[in-house]
Amino acid sequence: MKLPRVTAVVAAAVLAPAVLFPSSAVAADTPQPAGVAGPDTAEASQPDTAEASQPGGAPGPRTAAAEGGVTQEELDRAEIERILADEDSGISVREEAQKALDVGTAEALRHYLAEGLENARYIDDRVKVFQALAVGGPAVKRAAVAAVTANTHEALIAFLKEGQFTARAEDDRNEIERILADPQTSGRLRVAAQKALDAGTTTALRHFIEVELAEVRAGDDRVEVTQILAKGGPAVQKAAREAINGTYADIVKFLKEGQFAARAEDDHAEIERIVADPQTGPHTRSAARKALDRDAAGLRSFLESELAAVRMSDHRVRVSQIAESGGPAVRQAALAALEGSDQAVLGFLEYGWDAARAKDEAAAKAGGQPTAQPSAQPTEQAPAASPAPQDTATATPGPTAPAGQVVQAAVGSTGSGTGTRYAPTTRATTTGTVAARPGQLAATGAEGLGTEAGVAAAAVAAGAALVVVSRRRRPTED
Repeated sequence: MKLPRVTAVVAAAVLAPAVLFPSSAVAADTPQPAGVAGPDTAEASQPDTAEASQPGGAPGPRTAAAEGGVTQEELDRAEIERILADEDSGISVREEAQKALDVGTAEALRHYLAEGLENARYIDDRVKVFQALAVGGPAVKRAAVAAVTANTHEALIAFLKEGQFTARAEDDRNEIERILADPQTSGRLRVAAQKALDAGTTTALRHFIEVELAEVRAGDDRVEVTQILAKGGPAVQKAAREAINGTYADIVKFLKEGQFAARAEDDHAEIERIVADPQTGPHTRSAARKALDRDAAGLRSFLESELAAVRMSDHRVRVSQIAESGGPAVRQAALAALEGSDQAVLGFLEYGWDAARAKDEAAAKAGGQPTAQPSAQPTEQAPAASPAPQDTATATPGPTAPAGQVVQAAVGSTGSGTGTRYAPTTRATTTGTVAARPGQLAATGAEGLGTEAGVAAAAVAAGAALVVVSRRRRPTED
C-alpha cells in the first residue's frame, strides 16, 4: 500500500508546473506581430527592437518578467497603452487599440496585438499613400498609384519609406525647370532656382520648393504692388497702399482680387469723365454711355480696345469739317491727312492745321487769296493802271468793252473755272490783268475778298452787264 502513495506524489510533482503556469506556455506559443505603420511623415514604422518577435513566440525580454509574476494580460495592456501614447500611431491603430482596452478582456487585448494591429496599420498606410497621391506631382502620383495597385502592405511600405521621396525629387526638379523657363519669372527667383538646380541634391531641391520659393515670391509680390501703385488710378493707389501696409496675405489678396475691383472703379470714373468732357466727339460720347452699363471686363475692354477707334472716327469727321471751311492750304493739308493713316489725321489736328492756316493768312496779307489748287505758279504781271472814276449812269460804253467781256471777267473772279469754292488771289491768275473800263461797274472790287464777297461781286457785275446790253439795244429797236 505504501508504493502507490509514493507514485502519486511523484506524479503530482511532475504535473504541478504545467497546471500552475499555463499562461507562460501560451505566451511562448503566440507570435508577436511586427510593426508596419510609421510616422505621418510617410516613413513606415519598424518594430521596437526591445519588443521584436522571437522565432518561438512572445517578446524575449518580457518572458522573464512574466515568469516573475507579471501576467500576459498585463503585458498586452501596457503595450496597447504605449501604442496609444505614440504620436506617430495612425487613426485606425488608435481606434482599434481603444476598442480593445474598452473591452478589457485578455482575449480582446491579445487579439488586437496578434491581428488587429496589423490590419489597422495597413489601413493607415494606405490612407497615407492616397494623401501623397492627392498632393503630389506627376511622378509621385505615378508611384502612389503603382503602390496601391499592387494591393500589398509591403508595396505601401516601400512607397512610404523610399518611393515617394525619389518621385518627389523628380517633381521638384521639373518644377524648378518650369520656373526657369517661364518668361515672367523675376531675376531674383531665377537666380535662386538655378542655384538649387545646380546643387542637384534632393535636400536642395526640396528646400527651394518649400522655403526659398515662398520667400522670393513674397519679395517679388511686394515689388509688383509698388509698380501697380505707381501707374494706377485713385482707387487702385488707395488699395495698393493698404496692401503694402498690411500683411503678406493682404498683398496676395490685392494681386488676386483687390486690384481688379479697384481698377473697375477707376475705369468707370474715367468713362464718366469722357462723357462729361465737352471736347468729346459724338461717336465717342455715345459709345462711352453704353459702356457705363458693362461689367468690369467690359469697362476695361472699352478703354483699351474700343475708345481709340471711336475717337478716330470723330477725328476724321472733324478734319472733314475743317477741309470744308478752311482756306486753300488748310483744305489741301486736311484732304491729304484724310487720305493717309490715323497718325496723319492726329498730326494734322495737333500741328498741321495751325501750319496750313498760317500759310493762308500769310497769303491773304501778301495781296490776295490764292487758288485752292493752282496748276502752276502764276506769272508775275504789273497791275494795269486804273482809269479815273466816271459816272456809270451817263457814260457811254465804248467799243472796247463789249457786254460779253464784262460778264466773263466777273465770273472769272469767283474761281469757278477751278472747281473750288475759294476765290483766286488776283484776276491775273485766271483771266489775266484786265483794266476796269466804263460800264464794267468796278469789277475789280471783289479782289481780295472771301468766297461770299467774290460771289456777290460776280452777281453785281453780271447785273451791270445786263444793264449795258439793254441800253445798247434800245436805239436799234427805236
